[in-house]
Amino acid sequence: MRHKNLDPSNETSRRVILFPAIDLKEGRCVRLVQGDMAQAKVFNDDPADQAATFERQGFSWLHVVDLDGAFAGAPRNAAAVEAILARVKMPVQLGGGVREMRTLEGWIEKGISRVIIGTAAVRDPAFVREAARRHPGKIAVGIDAKDGRVAVEGWAQTSSMTAEDLGRRFEDAGVAAIIYTDIARDGILKGLNIEMTLALANAVRIPVIASGGLASMADVDRLLEPDCAVLAGAITGRALYDGRIDPAEALAAIARAATAP
Repeated sequence: MRHKNLDPSNETSRRVILFPAIDLKEGRCVRLVQGDMAQAKVFNDDPADQAATFERQGFSWLHVVDLDGAFAGAPRNAAAVEAILARVKMPVQLGGGVREMRTLEGWIEKGISRVIIGTAAVRDPAFVREAARRHPGKIAVGIDAKDGRVAVEGWAQTSSMTAEDLGRRFEDAGVAAIIYTDIARDGILKGLNIEMTLALANAVRIPVIASGGLASMADVDRLLEPDCAVLAGAITGRALYDGRIDPAEALAAIARAATAP
């Protein structure tokens, strides 16, 4: 089975997309451990500079999260995001603190290619549906799971809903993608939770992007195995910053896989 294209009209959408991640806290580029704001390690004081580095390395998309915004329920790192948008040409998907239409449409007007709705997808599914109707192809749902249950409010609270239940809720809504994060693996370099991610991807028709724990080229190679062909992509953060993944090697492997018979 081929993976579900994020953009069927785009020739490059036949390959898995590897998204480098920039997590913003107090205007700086950081990485957390299992979503714990107290365990934030700063990797770059200039997020726009980091974004430009990722673009030079050949990545085709950028994944950005406003961590402070996720906890506050409203944007808190707008200046950093705007600086990134001014610096790079590659499309950017952004999540964190998007709880109302005004915020979402403000980001789209500023140039964000895809807005990720997380907490509001659980609390206000009608918001997601209306956003997807107004902005086709520009809305993604962020599903962050903790012990199999969906977490909200910057991962500070756990709901009673499963990831598959939430994903199915938006089957007919027209969302462009689901970003599935296993919180227990995020930032600890233990590898993606392929089993749970594939379970979600096989339960819905929406393209699924894997997140949380990608640690090495072994994980990239795993994404290129036949059973992972249903996945649209994966997000990588700490492994890039720590040098555990070589961007050129990873992107070359993905390119080879896309052209293989």
